[in-house]
Amino acid sequence: MPDRLQRRSASIEDYVRVIYGLAERGDEVTNTTLASRLEVSPSSASGMVTKLSQQGLVAHVPYKGIGLTPEGMKLARSVLRRHRLIESYLVSELGYTWDEVHAEADALEHAVSDLLINRIAAKLGNPLRDPHGDPIPSADGSVEELPTRILDELEPGAVGEIVRVWDTDPDLLRYLADRQIGLGERIEVVERQPFGGPLVVKVGTDTHALGKEIAQALSVALL
Repeated sequence: MPDRLQRRSASIEDYVRVIYGLAERGDEVTNTTLASRLEVSPSSASGMVTKLSQQGLVAHVPYKGIGLTPEGMKLARSVLRRHRLIESYLVSELGYTWDEVHAEADALEHAVSDLLINRIAAKLGNPLRDPHGDPIPSADGSVEELPTRILDELEPGAVGEIVRVWDTDPDLLRYLADRQIGLGERIEVVERQPFGGPLVVKVGTDTHALGKEIAQALSVALL
């Protein structure tokens, strides 16, 4: 993976990381979704996508919108490796909580060298997942994938372990932490209330009614 002197610009790295993240979640990648996630105008997103295409990093995929090329995928995983290892280091070694690390990692991921990132990985024992359960790409770009389901897709009676939180909103993460809904917790779907009501779940000995936003933000490995 290239060191910082050979890297693409921070804006290019931001775009490929967001494209990767949207595709990873199964969301359609369009100029509109990119503009929303990156908080830029649709015309700015369109211009950058054209630039990424000219550089061989993205291509338009029929019925799926914008997709990363193999070169774009390699770059995105390099950025994600830096981002997720920084988050892991901040939580493990510096006492940050999981709701505090995303913005810090956003700022630092473009500045750190690959040497530092590899030393952080070694210090932490080469973790496979970050504090939110996101997979950390290895130095060669490979990623360990786990078979999971989004909580909101599960029917009453389903039991699993929470393994990933997709949303980086600090308020949502604090809400979960305050209720001890976190990674590694056993979760059981008790009831899906009618007419668009909340999903009732049991985590540990506590019962919670979770709205759709939270139910769609949690990935579960079924037991």
